[in-house]
Amino acid sequence: MLQGLGLVGTIAEGDAGPEDPESGDSEDEEELRRPPGPRRRGPTGGDFSATFIFGEAEAGGEGAWAAALRQLRGKRAATTLDEKIEKVRQKRKFQEREAKQAKVKDEDADTEDNQTKKQECEDFSGDKEDDDDDVESQYSLDDETIFRKADTVKVKERRRSKKGEVEAESFFEDASQYDDNLSFQDMNLSRPLLKAITALGFKQPTPIQKACIPVGLLGKDICACAATGTGKTAAFILPVLERLIYKPRQAPITRVLVLVPTRELGIQVHSVTKQLAQFSSVTTCLAVGGLDVKTQEAALRSGPDILIATPGRLIDHLHNCPSFHLSSVEVLILDEADRMLDEYFEEQMKEIIRLCSNHRQTMLFSATMTEEVKDLASVSLKNPVRIFVNSNTDVAPFLRQEFIRIRPNREGDREAIVSALLTRTFPDHVMLFTQTKKQAHRMHILLGLMGLRVGELHGNLSQAQRLEALRRFKDEQIDILVATDVAARGLDIEGVKTVINFTMPNTTKHYVHRVGRTARAGRAGRSVSLVGEEERKMLKDIVKAAKTPVKARILPQDVILKFREKIENLEKDVYAVLCLEREEREMQQSEAQINRAKKQLETGKQETAGEGLERSWFQTREERKKEKLAKALQEFDLALRGKKKRKKFMQDRQKKVQMTPEERSQFEILKSQMYAERLAKRNRRAKRARALPEEEPAAVPAGPKRKKKTSVFDEELTNTSRKALKQYRAGPSFEDRKRLGMAQHRKGGNFKSKSRYKRK
Repeated sequence: MLQGLGLVGTIAEGDAGPEDPESGDSEDEEELRRPPGPRRRGPTGGDFSATFIFGEAEAGGEGAWAAALRQLRGKRAATTLDEKIEKVRQKRKFQEREAKQAKVKDEDADTEDNQTKKQECEDFSGDKEDDDDDVESQYSLDDETIFRKADTVKVKERRRSKKGEVEAESFFEDASQYDDNLSFQDMNLSRPLLKAITALGFKQPTPIQKACIPVGLLGKDICACAATGTGKTAAFILPVLERLIYKPRQAPITRVLVLVPTRELGIQVHSVTKQLAQFSSVTTCLAVGGLDVKTQEAALRSGPDILIATPGRLIDHLHNCPSFHLSSVEVLILDEADRMLDEYFEEQMKEIIRLCSNHRQTMLFSATMTEEVKDLASVSLKNPVRIFVNSNTDVAPFLRQEFIRIRPNREGDREAIVSALLTRTFPDHVMLFTQTKKQAHRMHILLGLMGLRVGELHGNLSQAQRLEALRRFKDEQIDILVATDVAARGLDIEGVKTVINFTMPNTTKHYVHRVGRTARAGRAGRSVSLVGEEERKMLKDIVKAAKTPVKARILPQDVILKFREKIENLEKDVYAVLCLEREEREMQQSEAQINRAKKQLETGKQETAGEGLERSWFQTREERKKEKLAKALQEFDLALRGKKKRKKFMQDRQKKVQMTPEERSQFEILKSQMYAERLAKRNRRAKRARALPEEEPAAVPAGPKRKKKTSVFDEELTNTSRKALKQYRAGPSFEDRKRLGMAQHRKGGNFKSKSRYKRK
């Protein structure tokens, strides 16, 4: 009936999820038989609209991503990395073709009498010329048989945990239960919001939306946790918009502040907010790093209703834009709240909370929300409501998790295994996560030299390059996006089929966010993680928490050896691409210095000095240097404490110019171990971002608290109310004198003698 009316059913806890179209035993053979190129989308879950996407088309015209790219026009590099890779590939092909032709000529000269052998050489050279137009032309018949070997996929047994579940803290008022039949029309939302919801294709609210929107409309503080891809952005934006529409502003002031950890997530939240507010007069503003500062300052001076910002750029505007302040903020929202309360944002969050209004509604949202009371009290929650639709370690419901074991002496096979997976099994719609920016850049070059369409996303790129990589991946211009954890949180990219982890991430929470880039909004997805011996503890925790069977994938050894040999042959080309990049970077630096010198000569030193005024910051340069140095020393101490092999590894790495595959993999694992140890040490201290310095209370013996007695004199002296002052001037009443006399009589005093003395 629902399907006949064009409606979509509601999600239920016990409903079976959609089957993965590639979940059978012969899935890898089917993958290999498919021709390369763009593929059709898999079937989606019945609980979500099949046509639903977070579209970029907005009421005002261009989308948020296009607007951000327009601000950065003219800041792109002279040539892209893909152009350099293609240049090196063409050069390599040309050299190989010349070598083949020289070899054929030598053979022709030696074997002029043997016509059959000459014919074979001509056929071979002709075949090679025909294959030059293919994606990768260096495959022989033996290679083809190796590449078509299927992987072995086994179900990994799960061991149940013997520990009981930890009860929730009494700090919360639990509101995780919700009305399953609730619809958007039943939430008392305004007509402009209902119209926008219909225009976006929302049919039924998701569980987190059913639980959060009614509580958010009551103005209560919220701490919410739900799985990735379940619509948390709409869950906190809709009650905020309803509040702004119901109570319009009297003056141009900012009333809502949304803080996000990354620039790309900020652009995405801004896009969704504009789409939901397109039929109302609510104004929004985006203030994230990498975009034009002057444009953002002009928008902030107009006083937008909703501000979406990253902490660093927000503090920059607070200290350098005189007309902008946070004293009028009514709602503070922390998206990916556990990340915002992390050590990296500690000082910045202290400053923002100090500048915010004390009378506000605070909402915390994340897929891996911490339940520690001190973390939540640090952002001044008042009687918060706890809404945990999912556990804080739950992955998406329709995610298929696979793991590939790396033997102790085979750590150098990681690049070969990833290359084999991307070439043979998962050729498109893939996100590959690495631990370091350097490894992400290397994988981009390596996979590009193999003929794959690749992009990269990490902190070493400019904002224009980051947005361009995301746009190309969304538009299916590239098949593989290599990224660090900067892309692991909140990004909603349609059609991601597979997530591959080059190494296991820092913690289980990071793993949940990484694999949450696929299997979103009820769709099926897959994650493949490479697990070494030092990472098996995290694997056991993931297997215990999994609600569906976890599978182990085994690649044939001859396939791994073939790809490792191929990578070794490409090392010269990787070095050539890096050299081209270094030359272009040096050229750009020289041009910038020349242009700066010309400008100083033309306009004069005084004018240029006036233009280059430094922007103020809440920390001095010395304080920032000390903070960075302290964190660097802390990481260094943790890495070397009692770990002789790490010390030796770091020393050997400094001596060598180029690392082996084993050393590169070990360095990736070392970075995650350093973070995990630092996290454990910080958890033992129980010290997070605080609005005020934390004061440890004195130790109080266990037992019921006794109320401290105060004397009548103390009460009279400290009571300064109007009634008490009037009574003090008039003197004690008859009832007070009588009460005082009875008290003295109980203590053994002579009440009669006193009364007789008064009568006389």
